[in-house]
Amino acid sequence: MNPKLREKTLESLSAVLPITGIVLLISVFIVPISLAAIVMFLAGAVLLIFGMGFFQLGAEMAMTPIGEGIGVQISKTKNVLAVLLIGFVMGVIITVSEPDLQVLARQVPSVPDLALILTVAVGVGLFLAVAILRIRYGIELSRLLILLYAVLIVLSFLVPRDFLAVAFDSGGVTTGPMTVPFIMALGIGLASVRSGKNAASDSFGLVALSSVGPILAVLLLGCFFKPTEAAYSLGEVAKVFTTRDVVRVFALELPAYGGEVLISLFPIAAVFVLFQWFTRRYQKRQIKRIAVGMIYTLIGLVLFLCGVNVGFAPVGTFLGAELASLRYNWVLVPIGMLIGYYIVKAEPAIQVLNHQVENVTDGAISVKVMNRSMSIGVAVSIGLAMLRILLNIPIYWILVPGYIIALVMSLFVPKIFVGIAFDSGGVASGPMTSTFLLPLSIGTCRALGGNLMTDAFGVVALVALTPLIAIQIMGVVYRMKTAKLEKAAVLHPGLTADSDEIIDLEQEAAV
Repeated sequence: MNPKLREKTLESLSAVLPITGIVLLISVFIVPISLAAIVMFLAGAVLLIFGMGFFQLGAEMAMTPIGEGIGVQISKTKNVLAVLLIGFVMGVIITVSEPDLQVLARQVPSVPDLALILTVAVGVGLFLAVAILRIRYGIELSRLLILLYAVLIVLSFLVPRDFLAVAFDSGGVTTGPMTVPFIMALGIGLASVRSGKNAASDSFGLVALSSVGPILAVLLLGCFFKPTEAAYSLGEVAKVFTTRDVVRVFALELPAYGGEVLISLFPIAAVFVLFQWFTRRYQKRQIKRIAVGMIYTLIGLVLFLCGVNVGFAPVGTFLGAELASLRYNWVLVPIGMLIGYYIVKAEPAIQVLNHQVENVTDGAISVKVMNRSMSIGVAVSIGLAMLRILLNIPIYWILVPGYIIALVMSLFVPKIFVGIAFDSGGVASGPMTSTFLLPLSIGTCRALGGNLMTDAFGVVALVALTPLIAIQIMGVVYRMKTAKLEKAAVLHPGLTADSDEIIDLEQEAAV
């Protein structure tokens, strides 16, 4: 096996094992699960591990260099209208190819799938263009986010209540495994041309602004459509009796996911071919590497989506329904938090973001620190989501105060943490959220007789919210500790800012 692929696969193994272990423990001590379901779940976990390994390597080899190359080229373009057009078109193409958006669109029956997908894609395209302009002209991210979210909060009170959760969920699902590697790399490419102290922090924020666009677009769409109860078909675990049955079930599903991913990758491949045709940016060796990376990405996403949808999602729905039916169904809250803590590490786009954060900050913000902060944030999200379903709490009561807290904090933390935090919110709500946690919420909601549109939907939005606060808290702690370091350097002139002691302390502060 390719050493790099082995490394990525081992990373995936360490991410998937905890959530697999939690489900197995629940099946032994709380909710009995049939052996057939457990075998399907474990088979899905194996596909998930290898799929994440291939995908992460593919994104590193293909998506990152393509995104960075286009970002650098845009920065050199002097025609502002051309820059806006390129940003808009790239946003639309990448969003239409996002598998998570297809999943969400199928769950909103009163709005045609194509209408919802195109609305979200246009929203992402417009705001990706805005994000590019922000980097180009050095506009402060926190003030722009405050303005945009103020508009969202006001508009949210004017649309039908049943549409609110779907609108905020759409902002989360658009930043999935296809869009995040490309948009993150695009930001790095745009910022790399600029010089100055804010160049690193400006490379973040594209995902954050790209998440605002679809929320705003879908809220506006809500003025014309009134969604009814979601026609969600509860996924059932496939009935298998032998190992051959297990292999046959997955083998029958693989071609369908292969077709979906091929359709998703085609526009990106076409953009790369056109970009190379006009700019001649990449050498033959780089072109070959990107082509191999595309193949790895294809294999990885097919294995990942098949494993998650066939093996993980049905078990999630079953667990939600069974746990909600217990006399002590409050146990859903701590179990949801535990699952949320570990499941975020299995999101493929999260690992892409964390590694890029570590690279851009020269290791000051490590992958380990990012993982811990994201896990805590998502754990709180899922706990709130379960509590909201059990107590029938309106999503307004959580989203509005949550975003106000996050936006106020953005004025007091280092700029780089603002971009990372708001990017993290969008990235955290990926395929694992939409295909395991959403079914868990739907199973719980159905068992309690709740309204899917107002109660079950919204879990993606909550997962996108709490990392904003968690990462910025890390930024506040970092600022306080580095201030102490600067004070110590003044009191002890021998301890210079370039000395090993200061560097060690700074890294400690980041942790």
